[in-house]
Amino acid sequence: MNLTAGAQRFVKRNLTLEDVLPTQMPVYVNSVWYLFGATALMGLVLIILTGLVMCFFGPTWYHFSPIGHYVNSMHFWSTQLFFVGLVLHLVVKFMMAAWRDHRWSTWVWGLLSLSAAIFAGLTGFLMQTSWDSQWIAVQAKDAMNAIGIGGFFNTLNTGQMLTVHVAVVPTVTLIFIGIHLLLVRRDSPVKPISPKPAKAGAPAAGEKVGPR
Repeated sequence: MNLTAGAQRFVKRNLTLEDVLPTQMPVYVNSVWYLFGATALMGLVLIILTGLVMCFFGPTWYHFSPIGHYVNSMHFWSTQLFFVGLVLHLVVKFMMAAWRDHRWSTWVWGLLSLSAAIFAGLTGFLMQTSWDSQWIAVQAKDAMNAIGIGGFFNTLNTGQMLTVHVAVVPTVTLIFIGIHLLLVRRDSPVKPISPKPAKAGAPAAGEKVGPR
C-alpha cells in the first residue's frame, strides 16, 4: 500500500488547481451571507497567533505583564469573534439548506468542527489560572463524572488541560475545518434557494389580478 500514491489519486479525483487556488468565485457569493465563514476563519488565525505567543510565556504570564494582559485579551476576543462567526455561519447555512445537492458531508464536517471548537473553548476557560477557572473546573469535573469520562479527563489537572487545549483539541479542530474547507472547494459554495417557477397561466409575483 503506497500512501503517497493514494494521496495523489485522492487529490486528482477531488480537486483541481482552480479549486485549491481559485481566481474567480461564483456571482452569488458576492453577498454578506457568505462572509460569516470567512469571519470565523479570521478569528481562528488570530487565536492561533496569540495562542502561540502565550505558549512561550506560560499560562500565568498575563497576570503580571501588561503585554501578556494585552495578548490574553486579544486571544479572548478573537475567540468571541470566532464563535460569533461560526454561529452566524451555521444559522445562515441552515436557512439556506446548505446540505442540498449532495453536500451533506460538508454539513457534517462543519458540525464536527463546531463541536470540537466548543470543547476547545471549555479547556481554554480552564487555563485562566484564576478563581473563575477553578470554579469552572469543579463544575466541569462533575459533568465529566456524570457522563463517565472523569477518570481519565480531569478538569482539575491544569497540566493535563493545558496539553489538551494547546495540542490535542486544536489539532482535531484544524483537521475537521481543513476537511470542511476541502469539501467546500471541491463542491463550490452552496447556491441560494431559487424561487419556484410560476405555473403556466399563473400570475407572476407582484402582478395584480382583476377583471379585464
